[in-house]
Amino acid sequence: MRRYILLFPLLGVTGCNDPGFTGVGGVLAVEEGEVAACRLVSHISMEPGVYGPVLAEQGLRYARNKVLEQARQDGANRVVFDRVEPGADVYEVRARAFAC
Repeated sequence: MRRYILLFPLLGVTGCNDPGFTGVGGVLAVEEGEVAACRLVSHISMEPGVYGPVLAEQGLRYARNKVLEQARQDGANRVVFDRVEPGADVYEVRARAFAC
């Protein structure tokens, strides 16, 4: 029983360091016109892990943060996310990463 008690705090600490939850520094989400003079580094996509009226926003935020993290790993410092129609369900977050 004692092993399980110690496991739960460790899981909580691991989740707190996940960029999907905490955000990503050093990479900006920008508009298309702001990367005209930049070099395309990569195309990135990710599916949100959760959907529905209650968790969709958290799933979308997590996926966008993970895209930003991948962009940073790829050497980019700017990301242009594909536009989504307001109110539409998002089943895939797509973006292009740039180095400026």
